[in-house]
Amino acid sequence: MLPIETDAKGLPEIHHTRIYRIMRRWQADGSIDRVFAGSVDQLHRDQLLDLANIHGDGTTTAAKKGGDNLGYSGHKHLKGDKVVAFCDRNCNIIAPFVTAPGNRNASPLLRDALPKPTAIARAIGANLQGSTVSLDGVYDCRENRRAIFNRGMRPNIPENPRGRGRRRHFDAAIFEERFSTIERVFAWEDTFRRLLLRFERISAVHYALKTLAYTMINLRHYCRS
Repeated sequence: MLPIETDAKGLPEIHHTRIYRIMRRWQADGSIDRVFAGSVDQLHRDQLLDLANIHGDGTTTAAKKGGDNLGYSGHKHLKGDKVVAFCDRNCNIIAPFVTAPGNRNASPLLRDALPKPTAIARAIGANLQGSTVSLDGVYDCRENRRAIFNRGMRPNIPENPRGRGRRRHFDAAIFEERFSTIERVFAWEDTFRRLLLRFERISAVHYALKTLAYTMINLRHYCRS
C-alpha cells in the first residue's frame, strides 16, 4: 500500500521488506512507544488534555489468520485479542494499552492497566489526584475499586445488581460521557483498515500499528486546517 516510486530502469526504488525491517527495529527499541508518549506530552503542554474524568474500556479484534496471544471470546463469538485503553474527556488516549487473549476476562486486566496512566502522568507532570475513573459495569469488583482509590482517584462504576453491602457513589452523567469518548476512540480506530481485523500473526507488529494509530488520533488536533 506504500507509494513506492520506480527508478530509471523501471525497478522499485526500495523494497517493501526494508520498510518492514525498519518498523520492526523501531518496535523493538521502543521508538514507537516513545512517539506515543511524546504525543501525550505535547497535548499536555498545549493544554489540550482534560483529565478530570478518565474513561476506560476494552475492545476485541478478530484475528482471521491466527497468530500468538489469541483466544476465543464466547461473548463476541470470535477468536482474537483484546486491549484495555484509557482516554480523557477530549478523546485523547493518555496511556499505552494492556493486551490479552480474547478469552481473558477484562476485569482483572484493569489492575495491570492502571499503572500506565499514572506513569505517563508522572512523566509529563500531570496530576491525576482526584480524577474520576469511569468504567463499564464489568469492572465492578472490590479489587478494582481499591486499586483506583490507592492511586488517589475515584471510581465511577455502575454496581452489579447482585452485589451486597452499602451503596457506592455513582454519577450517571459522567458515565454517559463514555459513549462520546472511549467508544468514539474505538470507532476511530476501526477506520484504520489495517486494525479493523488483525492480519499480523506476530502480536508485537499488530500492537505497534495500533500504537501508531492511537498516536495519530492524539495528533489530530494539529492536522486541522
